[in-house]
Order: sequence, then structure tokens, then C-alpha cells
Amino acid sequence: MVETLFAQFESYLAEQSLQPRGGQLIDASLVPVPRQRNSRDENAPIKDGECPTEWEGQPAKRRQKDTEPRWTMKHGKTHYGYKNHVNVDKQHKLIRQCTVTDAAVHDSQVLEEVLLPAEAGGDVWADSAYWSDAIEAHLKATGLRSKNHRKGYRNKPLTAKQKVYNRGRSRIRARVEHVFGHQVTAMGGKLIRTIGLVRARLKIGLKNLTYNFQRFLILSAPPKSQVD
Repeated sequence: MVETLFAQFESYLAEQSLQPRGGQLIDASLVPVPRQRNSRDENAPIKDGECPTEWEGQPAKRRQKDTEPRWTMKHGKTHYGYKNHVNVDKQHKLIRQCTVTDAAVHDSQVLEEVLLPAEAGGDVWADSAYWSDAIEAHLKATGLRSKNHRKGYRNKPLTAKQKVYNRGRSRIRARVEHVFGHQVTAMGGKLIRTIGLVRARLKIGLKNLTYNFQRFLILSAPPKSQVD
């Protein structure tokens, strides 16, 4: 459903000469959900994708339990919920592609799912979470140019040259953070209260689409000089 709405609005944007331009900015944002407060015995089967035995005789309780979000760690803090993966075009700052996973899925695992063909923008910007030899090879094979941040390792830290390289690309890549910032400050935050991954995908997808509506209004507004 959301994919169909995105495609319809994408066609409208093309009619307004707002096709993807400038390159592709890739990133993901954690989407929190209410914590379930399950016991350890209940969490064990949930992690295996199964329903706890004691819930089978409690349908009312089962309906209120979301077993599909997952825990993850970011910047030393634990988070519980889902993850919103987006592809934003550099020039117009519109979301062109998106998908939703549980929070434990690594950003790089769905990179191919959100990438667009080179015709939509040959340069790809992403943070160091998307850096690997396999990803670099895939981008090159598909005609895309990597502008991804270089990644340092425990026994192989970034060189001074690589740090300068990353700083130079941060100013461009940061444009995708504005999208998530707008959703937090102007769209009621990121917390969702739906049950299940299917509903989460619908809710988050509609929020992404609504962001595009609001962004389009800004892009299509007449210059202030004309209004005055």
C-alpha cells in the first residue's frame, strides 16, 4: 500500500520537475516502541520467533504484545523498536526509497534494498556503518560512486588523510539527518504504538510520505520576493 502511494507521488514529483538529483544519501534511524516488560522465560521463545506457551491461553494479552521489535546498542545506550532506512536525494532532500526492519538489523544489510539506479544520482553518501569491501565492490559494479565514510578498526585506525576525507563528506551526508530531525521536531516524534512489523512498516512509511508532502510544499512555495 505505502509503496503504491510512494510511486504515485513520485510520478507527481516528476511532473513538477523534481526528479532525484545530486546523489543518494543513505541512512537509518531508530524508531522506539513501548517496552514490553516480558519475563526472561517469555523473552527466550520470542527471540526465536515463537510465541511463549503461557500466552496461548491468554488471547487478550497476546493481542497487546509486540514480539517483533528488537533491542540494539547505539552510542553506548540500549534501544528497543524498529529501524527506518531511507534514501534521500541530495538536491531536493526528498525520501525516494525506504524500508523498515527491527532495530537489530545492521544498516548495511538493507543498503541494496534502498539504493536507486545510477540514473537517479551516481554518487552515494553514507556513514561508516555502510563501509565494507563488499559494499564498495557492489556500488562500483552497479555504476555508483561511493562517497561513504571510511571506517577505522581497533588495530587499524583512520589515517589523517582518511579523517579529512570523512570531514569533507560529513557536510553533505548531514542533509539526511535533517529529515529525521524534522520528523522529531515537527511531526510528533518517532515513537509508534502499533503491534507487529507489518503495521510498523505502514505507520513509518506513511510518516515518510507525509514528510515528502511537507517538503514538497516548501520546494514549491514562491520566493519571498514574489509573495511580498
